[in-house]
Amino acid sequence: MAVIVQKYGGTSVGTVERIEHVADKVLATRAQGNQVIVVVSAMSGETNRLLGLATEIMGPAPHGPELDVLLSTGEQVTIALLTMALKKRGCKAVSRTGWQLEIKTDQASNKARIESINTDLIQDDLATDAVIVVAGFQGIDQDGSITTLGRGGSDTTAVAIAAAIAAQECQIYTDVDGVYTTDPRVEPDARRLEHITFEEMLEMASLGSKVLQIRAVEFAGKYKVPLRVLSTFEDGPGTLITTEENQMEQAKIAGIAFNRDEAQLTVKGVPDQPGIAAKILGPISRANIEIDMIVQNVAWDNTANFTFTVHRNDYQRALDILQTTSDKLGANTVSGDDNIVKLSIVGVGMRSHAGIASQMFEALADEGINIRMISTSEIKISVVVDEKYLELGVRCLHDVFGLSGNNADNK
Repeated sequence: MAVIVQKYGGTSVGTVERIEHVADKVLATRAQGNQVIVVVSAMSGETNRLLGLATEIMGPAPHGPELDVLLSTGEQVTIALLTMALKKRGCKAVSRTGWQLEIKTDQASNKARIESINTDLIQDDLATDAVIVVAGFQGIDQDGSITTLGRGGSDTTAVAIAAAIAAQECQIYTDVDGVYTTDPRVEPDARRLEHITFEEMLEMASLGSKVLQIRAVEFAGKYKVPLRVLSTFEDGPGTLITTEENQMEQAKIAGIAFNRDEAQLTVKGVPDQPGIAAKILGPISRANIEIDMIVQNVAWDNTANFTFTVHRNDYQRALDILQTTSDKLGANTVSGDDNIVKLSIVGVGMRSHAGIASQMFEALADEGINIRMISTSEIKISVVVDEKYLELGVRCLHDVFGLSGNNADNK
């Protein structure tokens, strides 16, 4: 008998009526001859409510082990209610917290990482043919203290359990019916992908796609856990995320990703000498600001111009730090712009197809879209453009690479 791990997010369990609906979906999966482990998030809005309570007491940015204890209660409410709903339907079910299943994590409060899972209790519960309802997002550290995995951590819980017990599939239920070639709100002709590789999904997630948590995709790829993204509210096959080796012909481009949360910083006229990049970026990194794309070039007078991007929320802080650094280095000017976006094309098929970059650049040029920065990898090409061109850029790239439902290669 196959074991299926299903994860339902906050929207899927946001009301009692929706929890009842999830119970029906779980029973339908069991009726197909499967054993089911269900991982659930807190009801939608509950984690924010709990954070609000903590903020009232601790002030902005609450943190520490007590916050873990507080936030973990949200998922415990959901597992209790869903287990009740299953039992009401005559289904044998048990609710399990992270500490009961011994989901061991490191000691990083509010952003812990899973290190191991004791599968003994899971196997004992499966032996009784019970549905196991697991609180996602939580675990315990080596001292037995409750930890939480950070935003979206229930996805990681589900994948980790699926990996630990070698489940046939890990199904992530959400409010969309799969992974699309791009955001349908920007491009109405966006098409649901039948399948996508872990590599492609990881790139899409890191570039702004909010369908899956990045850590969950990394975990699934590492342990080769087949992932399927499905809608809680609509029937359908969803999107299967698996290894490249399992696919036959690979389309050149899987999708178009974009990120609005970008800001660009430039320092001009710094000395062109070894170590200058470290002197510029070191203070930014030490302030715990993530740096994304970087471009450095040398001017005619043997000085260098240095441009990089950060998250838009970090823009002003990074600009202040860069100004202080540039004064020490004797730079000519410092400038910034937080009205930019990043557009990216993603696809493992790019490895075996030449000319993808030039095709992308020509398409943007034909629409009068100027490229500010370029970054490439084996399966991704990203460009920075003015924010006003985001939708036009997405649509023209979606069209030029034939990703609409009518003319796209099947994936």
